[in-house]
Amino acid sequence: MHGAMIHAPGDIRFETLDDPKILATTDAIIRTAVTCVCGSDLWPYRGLEPTAEPHPMGHEYVGFVEEVGSEVTSVRPGQFVVGSFATSDNTCANCANGFQSNCLHREFMTTCQADYVRIPNAQGTLVATDGVPEEELWPGLLAVSDVMGTGWWAAEAAEVGPGSTAVVVGDGAVGLCAVIAAKERGAERIIAMSRHEPRQKLARAFGATDIVTERGEEGVARIRELTGGIGADSVLECVGTAQAMGQALHSARPGGNVGFVGVPHEVAVDGQELFFSHVGLRGGPAPVRRYLPDLIDRVLTGAIDPGRVFDLTLPLSEVAEGYRAMDERRAVKTLLKP
Repeated sequence: MHGAMIHAPGDIRFETLDDPKILATTDAIIRTAVTCVCGSDLWPYRGLEPTAEPHPMGHEYVGFVEEVGSEVTSVRPGQFVVGSFATSDNTCANCANGFQSNCLHREFMTTCQADYVRIPNAQGTLVATDGVPEEELWPGLLAVSDVMGTGWWAAEAAEVGPGSTAVVVGDGAVGLCAVIAAKERGAERIIAMSRHEPRQKLARAFGATDIVTERGEEGVARIRELTGGIGADSVLECVGTAQAMGQALHSARPGGNVGFVGVPHEVAVDGQELFFSHVGLRGGPAPVRRYLPDLIDRVLTGAIDPGRVFDLTLPLSEVAEGYRAMDERRAVKTLLKP
């Protein structure tokens, strides 16, 4: 088969790889329908995470089951399935508490920009659709496997509720999906922080009521101005940088909440400041598996269309260009077709 390998910062190659095999009785092999490049893939691409040796890339996927291990009964060959970037048995104590992304047997997916993928913990990770969805729905279902599920977790962690005011920090695919989530959860006012006009337009289409272009202290001041000097009920941090976290914490009102889902890089929180702010803080890897049945249904019924975050579609063989386009902000998110 073929797939993407990273060799060094800025060096993504489309290579011939060994076909995946069933290694455990709980595995499944899927044939990828569509996959994509994630904003978090840009951390190693930009050299902000080390690449000690060449390795496969990709953690978002939907596809067709090709083969299952002997213990897998929840899906069968031929079915179209959606999974999560974090695999889970969906039975352990952490899974039962709704945190499948902290499953005691969790494995993070890292090989999905490829023709075929081995899925560990397939019994608990994969959710089959009723029949094969129309191909135009595949991008939306692919978004559910990570960015839509992560945006939903940001909104839940920040306790977005009916009538609330929510601020979304970050205008990448996760931030844009967080706008969808905030709207679906009943936020009355959704303030998207974005400097890029195409992303602003998409944020408004997804439900943003206001756009703030300022960043840092100026951005916080603008949020305060829009919220009567108090701050927002909920702030969804979808970037992972120190500036974004500071902006998020300072944009929340006393008693408000910050949900942070951007993978933190050089982020430090001042305990004294947090203590006296009365701001709640929760985040981490999104428990996507918890949301899969609901979000799949919302996509299939047309309630949400997170597939619109894919503004560049390429054959998998051109994966390197997909990375370049996102790195240079010529694309929000690249869809890859094997």
